[in-house]
Amino acid sequence: MGETLLQTYTPLLVWTTVGAILLRVTPDRLPRLLARALFLVGVPLEILALARHTDLRVTVAIVPVALLSVVAFNLMLGWLVWSRLRRTGGSEPPDITAEAAKADREIAATDGSTRRRQGSFLMASLLGNTGFVGLALLPLLVPEEHLGAAIVYSVTNNFFVTYGVGVLLASYFGRSQRLHLGWQQLRDVLTVPSLWAFILGVSTQSVALPAAVESGLEASIWVVIPAAFVLMGMRIGQLQDWDDIKIAIAPALLKLLAMPLAMGAGLTAFGVTGDLRLALVLMAGMPTAFAGLILAEEYGVESRLMTSCILLSTVGLLATLPVWLVLFG
Repeated sequence: MGETLLQTYTPLLVWTTVGAILLRVTPDRLPRLLARALFLVGVPLEILALARHTDLRVTVAIVPVALLSVVAFNLMLGWLVWSRLRRTGGSEPPDITAEAAKADREIAATDGSTRRRQGSFLMASLLGNTGFVGLALLPLLVPEEHLGAAIVYSVTNNFFVTYGVGVLLASYFGRSQRLHLGWQQLRDVLTVPSLWAFILGVSTQSVALPAAVESGLEASIWVVIPAAFVLMGMRIGQLQDWDDIKIAIAPALLKLLAMPLAMGAGLTAFGVTGDLRLALVLMAGMPTAFAGLILAEEYGVESRLMTSCILLSTVGLLATLPVWLVLFG
């Protein structure tokens, strides 16, 4: 396991550090350009390459059911934890400065402030970075024949959780009453490039491509992985406002511990073991997604708590990876 972790942590730490350094010496718009390039081209190419060579007949049936079951469990658990924190006063923001305290009192004067914080709490405990982080890490930890589970998990997560449950929570708890679910959200889900790359990869498994194209697709995986880590380093370097670190511990633990534990226990109970189980547990234990911050800003739920949870869960991933390799590897 030590060798596996070394092979995983080395590119993760090196390329993330490179990203943090590049953030200081490159144009401010570079992280967004890199994110768009990965979203539109990089990750879809990786999914296309992996989907063409993995057997999805079993995972297509198991993964969506397992993911949605664990999401429902974690949502209920998050609701209970939030209620407990509210009763004990632990969900109130800390007093940082007089100016911040004044601002918090002004926010607290509105009826929607607690709802916005609750929405951010629940979203942070559910939305996982299965694309940029998950699909970058899994090829280093799981045999190639089981990467199909990771692909299906990422596509299902984006479709149903991030742009489904995530948008529902953000819209319900957000302060803006002008934003409602409708055709725009459905269009956003259906136009995610990774979804169509997955469909194209599965539908062309029996089609022989030229050797140059096949080798190019395979090589794209090892370009996307460091690029995703560089982006993660840049995004972490951009994060600010750590006022809610203490409160963010709870949703970070729900995301990093409760969700993968529920996934592992549930799969074991139904007889799913080995590398398939490990792949799904690892994907369930990915850190809080940066997409949560985008939804928070778009729909008006509190972004400070989401920001803090992204940082905590991303750093905490280094500690939880060996736990899942020991328990479910």
